[in-house]
Amino acid sequence: MSVTVVGSIAFDAVTTPFGSRERMLGGSAVHFALAASFFDTVNVVGPVGDDFGEDEYAVLRTREVNTDGVEHVRGGKTFFWRGEYGWDLNDRRTLDTQLGVFENYVPKLSETSRSAEVLFLANIQPDLQREVRAQCADARFAALDSMNLWIETTRESLIETIAGVDCLMLNDAELRQLTREPNLVRAARQIREWGPRVVVAKQGEYGAAMITDEGFFALPAFPLETVVDPTGAGDCFAGGFMGYIAAHRDGDPDHDLLRRAMAYGTALASFNVEEFGVERVTRLTTDEIVERVAELQQITQFVGKPIALRE
Repeated sequence: MSVTVVGSIAFDAVTTPFGSRERMLGGSAVHFALAASFFDTVNVVGPVGDDFGEDEYAVLRTREVNTDGVEHVRGGKTFFWRGEYGWDLNDRRTLDTQLGVFENYVPKLSETSRSAEVLFLANIQPDLQREVRAQCADARFAALDSMNLWIETTRESLIETIAGVDCLMLNDAELRQLTREPNLVRAARQIREWGPRVVVAKQGEYGAAMITDEGFFALPAFPLETVVDPTGAGDCFAGGFMGYIAAHRDGDPDHDLLRRAMAYGTALASFNVEEFGVERVTRLTTDEIVERVAELQQITQFVGKPIALRE
């Protein structure tokens, strides 16, 4: 039983009002894998170059992440991204992107990766996502992430790919852009008509919302006094969400289980933003996760009490 993630493995250079890092481990597959590793074995599939060394592998292997699916391209350079955040951490500016070995990458999945029960297709070209989904046809729950670039340039291919997964995770702006529907609830209904039964709208500092056939559910982001770097928070959310589903192996997840998965995803994302890159998540303990989920439950519940309203 395991989770497979296919996505980018990268080095990031990030500047925020609270500091900077020149070259740190990142990428969607890395952030996802570290979060999901608290729930189940994770198989990472993605390319790296000669600049990706034992120190980087050790970060993943310390969490017992299976790196057999990491393709080391001799003579190549690992994907590199440089970005900058202002005081509004919801907005980031990309300063440099070097695709390196990711430019011509075609995922190659081992039998172990193909046989995983849960599959996360991180943000890569939709045609490649669809090929991976076909290789993992027996996965009982598959989710997909994407971005505005693919919506703008390969929309029809993306819609075809979305039809083959159980869950779509996008931020709310991307959901509206994809469906050309300004209302989030109607946008989610449109996507569910394409195939997925679960739609998750990531909303940054405002939390996340989930729409299924059984209803609407939303959680705020965990209230933090210190937010340093939001890079990778969405992937950590996905890792917590999908990891929780993977840990429950009794068939398709129902709405109640998906609600709890949202809570764990929210908790993992909240730890990620407290420091740069993967620094906080690599020191995270299970007790801290349990405590934060309990706090999240406490701040989002209330006791109903009837009141006589005036006509």
